Amino acid sequence: MRWLLALAALLSASANEVAAQGKGKGVRLWNLTTATISEFQLSPVGKDDWGPNQTLNDKDKEVDHDERLRITGVEPGRYDAKVGYRGAKHCFVRDIEIKADAVFSVEDKDLKDCNK
Repeated sequence: MRWLLALAALLSASANEVAAQGKGKGVRLWNLTTATISEFQLSPVGKDDWGPNQTLNDKDKEVDHDERLRITGVEPGRYDAKVGYRGAKHCFVRDIEIKADAVFSVEDKDLKDCNK
């Protein structure tokens, strides 16, 4: 009987782990700035090797305040971000930690070296 209970517990744990893996929503940016982001590019810290504009992953190609954006093609690690707004304003966010299947946010206080 103990054998049967142990087997049932093991199968249940395995099924829960598979279900949890399928629920991952990927890496997402949460825009907590006060403006709509129209460009968002990532580069490994200090490299200035900018990837594609991630806002193109959004249905309206922009990320409104308090909206989340799926980030694709990026491995977990530390990145710099180039953030663009309507009207050609660009800012940088330095040393963002990106974790697998996690949300990271950008706030006004994070924006550096903005052109006006």
